[in-house]
Parts: sequence; structure tokens; C-alpha cells
Amino acid sequence: MTEARITHVGGPTTLIEAVGWRLLTDPTFDPPGRRYSFGPGTSSTKTTGPALKAAELPPLDAVLLTHDHHADNLDTAGRALLPGAGTVVTTPSGAGRLGGNSRGLIPWATWRLEAPGRPTLEVTATPARHGPPLSRPLVGEVTGFSLRWEGQRHGALWITGDTVLFAGVREVPRRIDVGTVLLHLGGVRFPLTGPLRYTMTAAPALELCGLLRPHTVLPVHYEGWSHFREGREAVEAELGRAPADLRARFRWLPPGTPLAVEV
Repeated sequence: MTEARITHVGGPTTLIEAVGWRLLTDPTFDPPGRRYSFGPGTSSTKTTGPALKAAELPPLDAVLLTHDHHADNLDTAGRALLPGAGTVVTTPSGAGRLGGNSRGLIPWATWRLEAPGRPTLEVTATPARHGPPLSRPLVGEVTGFSLRWEGQRHGALWITGDTVLFAGVREVPRRIDVGTVLLHLGGVRFPLTGPLRYTMTAAPALELCGLLRPHTVLPVHYEGWSHFREGREAVEAELGRAPADLRARFRWLPPGTPLAVEV
């Protein structure tokens, strides 16, 4: 059995410390107040600052970047720390834009982190779609990540990335035994596109968790930006209607404070 320490910095950004490795997901460290464009007719304002400053982070072995082209997953300060972060694992198109120490993975491809005295950590890209059908040319390429290492008791640690529930995501529980899931929520939508959602709301997220049956569910990507339309209160309301066994699997990450999770 092994343990991971997970620290929620804000939005999708978490520090994962496990079996001697330090990984950071989707770096966002800008202060609040700035408005960012996400493409034609879409924008968002950052409303909450990070629980940790970039300077307070330990040395990083890798950054797991679900996508590089939206500021709520990679902002200006987050981009500045990439060159010193060992390896940046991301999408193929993102690696093409970032260059340097970035490595792009297609879905189901694996990158291995290896170092003397530490177990190999396998990073496998998982499918993600950041919006409704046929939206990929507009919203761009996104990925999730599965993390596996020797000694896990409950299964892989899976970062869903910014995605809706679709066939590619449903394939994950068929291929991977998931023990812990960092679940990107928020129900993202924009006035220009009306009711269309670009990340999961609680209802499909609970459906996914019913398929996964993970040991632990850790919600992220639901606060701190104006385009997140479903926050913790709404998620908890939906969760209150779920079976008790599923509710018991959810844990909320305290901002800036490491949470020990049995993996």
C-alpha cells in the first residue's frame, strides 16, 4: 500500500507527491482580477488567487498539463515555471506549441518517469473532449492522465482533465482500474453558446463514478473562475441524492493543505 499527498492550489491545479515523485497538474498561479479570452466570444475572469505561490512549490519532477491553450489550466505565471519543471507531459499539439521539455501523448500512450531509488511512475494519456460533439476544432485538444506505480493497493490515480462525459471517457474504467480520481467539474458554459457545457456537471460525473467505483473521488476545477457555473454547493446537493456508498467516496481538498490519500 502507498500513500499520496495531494495539495489543491486552486481550479485544476494540484500538487501530487507520491513514492518520491512530485507532480503538478495544470499550473495556474496568476492573482485574481484578470480577464482572459478563450476564443471568439468566450472569456473568463479569475476570481480567486492560488492557495500557494509558485515560489512555495518544491522542485518538480513533472507537470501534467491537460491542455496549454486555456488560461484556467495554464496562466502566465504557470507558464513561467514550465522550463524548470523536469518534464511537461501534455497533448501532442500542446507539445508542439510549447517545445522545450514538453512531451506529447496521444490517448492510451504512456510516458515513464524513472530515477534511481524511486519506483517507475507510468503516465498514460486518457481521452478527453472539452465540449459537445464536433467541438474539438473550436475548443482544441485536451487529455487526461492515469498514474500508476508499483505498490498501489486500490488502483491508478486518474486525472480526468477538462472533459464532458462521452464514449472516450467511458472507456477508461474498461481499460484502467482506477483507485483515486481527480474529477474536473465546474459545468463550464458561456453566454455565446447557451446551454452547451464544456466540462462535467455533477450528474454525469456521478454516473462516471458509478462506472469507476473508485476508492476516493477528489473534485477539482469547480471554483475560482467566472465561467465555472456549478460550484461545490450544487455538487453537494446532487451528491446528497446519490447512494450512500458513492457519497462516502468523495473527499474535498482543503485549499493549500496537503491531504493524505491511500492509493
